[in-house]
Amino acid sequence: MSTASAYLTVRGIDIDVIYKDIKNLHIGVYPPMGRVRVAAPERLDDERVRLAVIQRLPWIKKQREQMRTAQRQTEREMITGESHYVWGVRHRLKVIERPGRAHFEVDGERLLLYVPVATSTERRRELLDHWHREQLRSAIPDLIARWEPILDVSVARWSIRRMKTKWGSCNRETGHIWFNVELAKKHPECLEYILVHEMTHLLERNHGQRFTKLMDKFLPSWKSRRDQLNEAPLGHEEWSHGE
Repeated sequence: MSTASAYLTVRGIDIDVIYKDIKNLHIGVYPPMGRVRVAAPERLDDERVRLAVIQRLPWIKKQREQMRTAQRQTEREMITGESHYVWGVRHRLKVIERPGRAHFEVDGERLLLYVPVATSTERRRELLDHWHREQLRSAIPDLIARWEPILDVSVARWSIRRMKTKWGSCNRETGHIWFNVELAKKHPECLEYILVHEMTHLLERNHGQRFTKLMDKFLPSWKSRRDQLNEAPLGHEEWSHGE
């Protein structure tokens, strides 16, 4: 069976399209970020696929919202025994209550959280968010310095923020790139993929054929990295009580 692929953006939603020897068009929305994939008959072109996606936008948005709601419902309790991911590696959390400055440490397979007694769950979550941001701040500058001469573009500014539906975003006019704080949970190759993806947007605005060719040139493994990023756990890791 022959296949071809395309990469579209419809009303701000990124769409992966696979053209196959099939009769009917199928749209799927997949966790954790609500990634949209379309399997389309080879006889259709990108514009007809775009129209089909627009017709199904209410359903797609409903599916994506349900996934975000599910993630909110499974928010971490920040207690000993939970699983937390750091750079793609699963660690078991151990909370150590003691006086002094609150901080995290990675100790082999464990993620240690030192906090004063009676620190609230919300405060523990804030500490974890801050620590994740620190992990990214330490990793991003070297990656930018490596890729700027390769792509021959300049990243004027970058920021980290929590985003509901995107791993990264870019303002072409200002050269400003944003990274999702959740990338600190992913394998480092995923962060590099997002960086190259957003830097490539400084050269090409849309997710068309030129964008795909540039990504193939700069980072031949980008599709496998993208799949790795979207298939790994995000906000609903398995966890259990106990050490």
